[in-house]
Amino acid sequence: MTSYDARMAEAVADANIPSLLAMLVQMTGDTGWMEAPYTVSRGYGIDENDGGGLAPEAAAEVRAAAVEAILAWKAGRPLALPDPDEAMLVRILSASLGDAAPAEYGPMLAYDLDMVTRCAVSPEPMRLSPPEGFRVLVIGAGAGGICAAVRLKDAGVPYLQVEQAGRVGGVWAANRYPGVGVDTPNHLYSFTFADHDWDRWFVSGAELQGYLEGVVERFDLGPDLRLNTRVRRAEWDEAAQLWQVEVEGPDGVETLTANVVIAGSGLFNPPKTPAIPGLESFGGPCFHTAEWPEDIDLGGKRIGVVGTGASAMQSVPALAPEAAHLTVFQRSPTWAVPFEKLGEAVPDSQRFLFAEVPLYRAWYRLRLNWIWSDRLLPTLHIDPGWPHPERSLNRTNDRYRQFFTDYIKRQVGDRTDLLPKLVPTYPPYGKRILLDNGWYRTATRENVSIEDTPIAAVEPAGVRTADGVLHELDALILATGFDVQRFLSTFETVGRGGVALRDVWGEDEARAYLGMAVPGFPNFFCLYGPNSQTGAGGSIIALLENQVHYVMEVIAGMLETGAGAVDCRAEVHDRYNAMLDETLRDMVWTHPGVSTYYRNRKGRVTVNSGIRKLDYWAMTRRADLRDYHVAPRAEAG
Repeated sequence: MTSYDARMAEAVADANIPSLLAMLVQMTGDTGWMEAPYTVSRGYGIDENDGGGLAPEAAAEVRAAAVEAILAWKAGRPLALPDPDEAMLVRILSASLGDAAPAEYGPMLAYDLDMVTRCAVSPEPMRLSPPEGFRVLVIGAGAGGICAAVRLKDAGVPYLQVEQAGRVGGVWAANRYPGVGVDTPNHLYSFTFADHDWDRWFVSGAELQGYLEGVVERFDLGPDLRLNTRVRRAEWDEAAQLWQVEVEGPDGVETLTANVVIAGSGLFNPPKTPAIPGLESFGGPCFHTAEWPEDIDLGGKRIGVVGTGASAMQSVPALAPEAAHLTVFQRSPTWAVPFEKLGEAVPDSQRFLFAEVPLYRAWYRLRLNWIWSDRLLPTLHIDPGWPHPERSLNRTNDRYRQFFTDYIKRQVGDRTDLLPKLVPTYPPYGKRILLDNGWYRTATRENVSIEDTPIAAVEPAGVRTADGVLHELDALILATGFDVQRFLSTFETVGRGGVALRDVWGEDEARAYLGMAVPGFPNFFCLYGPNSQTGAGGSIIALLENQVHYVMEVIAGMLETGAGAVDCRAEVHDRYNAMLDETLRDMVWTHPGVSTYYRNRKGRVTVNSGIRKLDYWAMTRRADLRDYHVAPRAEAG
């Protein structure tokens, strides 16, 4: 056995068996790998089920066959099933999950498998021929803006990208607080067209930001990118069929023109500061987690943290060991789930396997895609006949609740006094569910307090709660999230007839067709806009790729038909949003016991969509210009 063969055998010995089985079916053409004794048991929750539930003898056979098949493929033997039909792909996925995937998933599986296995320099084959002077303006250089820039450059469409910060990365560049990181597996939270050699299953924010910087470098986006350039106002010029966009950069204020604007400024922007009386009077450092000072030293300090969302759950375990005392001011507890790979390194053997065998990497990702998204969605609907609506939605949701509660009890041990503060009273998934990175055990530390009495005011010496107690502090951290209800609030957008987008949407009534297009705002598309988020988990990167694909389809349609302006029809927009409202009517985010940023002041869910990833993927495959009022291109001059 050569050293390469031995290394491959070592890699396969640590691999995910369900993914190996899927790979084996394609490599060998033998469908027996989907039958007993290789039948995969169904995993629980988000568990990746690495062993597949197979008996040791069967697992050993799978691994030995996988090594043989991989080495034969490396030696030149072609795949026995290079292009499985859609029905076979669904069958393979179902077998690898131990769970029946719906038959209609075939087209999406075929598309994703092709994208991931080739991981091409070209994300998708599309070459366009825009007329002279045609240009797209991309606002923002986070994940969405970067994806748009890659697609535009690849298609040959002139564009300019502006970013208000001094570096790319969006939310991952802005958030530098201790413990910041992704809570979706990296192998899913990455572009299909830009794979990466991840060294951890869940990387830090800095590492993810480095990945995005690497994508910018890999696709040579720098020449068309302006950093430190903030958009102040975008206004539609009807006669010229152009957007006039006022920006402020290092050289002052200027007005840019663009035929199409893609707003990728994101959902988690800007930070939200709570309206707490006396907040400005605090005598020590006081800052939002998204505005973490680079030179702050909190070691030995009495720290207060306001909030218990994602940024608090990540930063508190990181801060507590060095703090003199840390007090968490909690409005409501958050469900967090265990996941053993959180914080663990990807073994070198697995990094080798991912790099050497794209087909294995593809099936590993396809399984993650199902496990972390659409498989959960049916359990988030309210069963009107369920006898315990005060605690859960349905029988499955109640099982989740019991599982998570038992986990919390194990984590706190004999500190049962903490359970009323740590176990939520609302159903699981009512708020964004998080991965436990030590939150519950941190709560049991002697130098950590969970304070659930409401805050009355902030004073120079600390935080006074409604019971009159003053909690003396040296530093106050606001882990209070972002102004997500006010979509596109960082600049003014004025559409047809001088109508401002803020007047159309109000403070928190944002709606858009497919989360992207708004009637009266021609040639304008927002990424990660209203009701874009699935709410059932999964990767926002996948959503952004779908949205950018759709926008590119619209641009292609404009160029093919000679259109100068496309404006979403009101009836199309309204019909889509009526469908969303009906879908969301009986979902967990409408539960009366849940207080969440997913809902606006009237109780309407404005952030999540509630529809399957598959359905949204299908909706964004092709752009039908009949959904738009189309105006021919105006004559230049």
